[in-house]
Amino acid sequence: MHSLRDFWRRHKRKVFVSVGVLGSGYVLYKLYGAHKQRLFDLEKELEVERETNELIKAQLQAHFENIQRIADSTTLPYAIYYLRSRISEDLDLSHLMKRLMQGKGQPNSLTSFEKLELWERLKILSFMKMVLSLWAMTMLSLYIRVQVNILGRHLYIDTARGLGSSLVLEEADQFDRHGQQEFLATADYMSNYGMMQLIPNMEIAATEVLKGKHLKDTFNASILRETIMQILDKFMSKGGPHHWVTYLVPENAVSYKRLMAASSKDLEDTTTLLLPDISKLDQLMIEARFVLSSEDFGNVVEISLRSVVDALMEETGLQSSGGGSTSSSSGTPLAKLLPRLAQMSPLLLEEPSRNRFIQIIRTLPDVELFYTLLYANMPSVP
Repeated sequence: MHSLRDFWRRHKRKVFVSVGVLGSGYVLYKLYGAHKQRLFDLEKELEVERETNELIKAQLQAHFENIQRIADSTTLPYAIYYLRSRISEDLDLSHLMKRLMQGKGQPNSLTSFEKLELWERLKILSFMKMVLSLWAMTMLSLYIRVQVNILGRHLYIDTARGLGSSLVLEEADQFDRHGQQEFLATADYMSNYGMMQLIPNMEIAATEVLKGKHLKDTFNASILRETIMQILDKFMSKGGPHHWVTYLVPENAVSYKRLMAASSKDLEDTTTLLLPDISKLDQLMIEARFVLSSEDFGNVVEISLRSVVDALMEETGLQSSGGGSTSSSSGTPLAKLLPRLAQMSPLLLEEPSRNRFIQIIRTLPDVELFYTLLYANMPSVP
């Protein structure tokens, strides 16, 4: 016993140090183990997050591509069909051609002044119909893509969110689906209502540009392209900024409902227009007008119109003024060019799957980038 106390007295410091070292080592080991476990858990969480993000990206890409196919295969063909019918009906040139042919076969049936007046009218309407078809086809194809991207983004977010009770969601979805269907139906707004302002304004622009063009003037591809672009620029610059948006999209859901009711002679009480199911439609219209009025969309419109005009020049078969030839020594007299211009409208308004010009717009890099960014990051409406 005495020797044990003596041993403890001589070595207690060493024992304390050893125990301290061992205890510290154990604590450090436990801390290291806990830290290592936290790192492992964090890496696992990051991996799950990466996999989730990749899945979301894949789903977004698949949904985006599906949305574009819907625009190209479903919405656009019907809208182009109605647009083609409306332009063909409202801008029918056959009566002018018929009177001119009668005057040619029966020289005494028309005076020189009447012939000149008919030719001048044919000149204005031929250019107007062709340029209007070009503009309307381009804008309709761009607008419908805006529509389906806005709507597709809403549908994806609503599906991904999945909040609220099933009953509330079911009731909300009924209103939302109704508003979404009506929003897609506004693709025909330009054909049904926008044309009433679009046609006279395009005619004014064409008349101003063509007033110095004579039937005996020779036109080559360069002169024709310049003339078309002048009409487009004159038309786009008339009125306030982005005035042309009113040809494509109704001002709001209430005015759209009233317009539809008036056109269909619907005598129902106008209070039915204020049902809550128009809230979704109104929201979608506001977003569409906001996108169409943006600077980025304006750039896409300019690029698309110029690309379509360039492609149209190839269809005319006219030679350019390059290669040392001059506009006075080469080209086609304007009077002989007019029938060819009249044939351009049906070509521009062909069914989308066969429409070369719609394919050109669809594959423009700037257009593809615009819609990718629009779908991925919908701008906030102020």
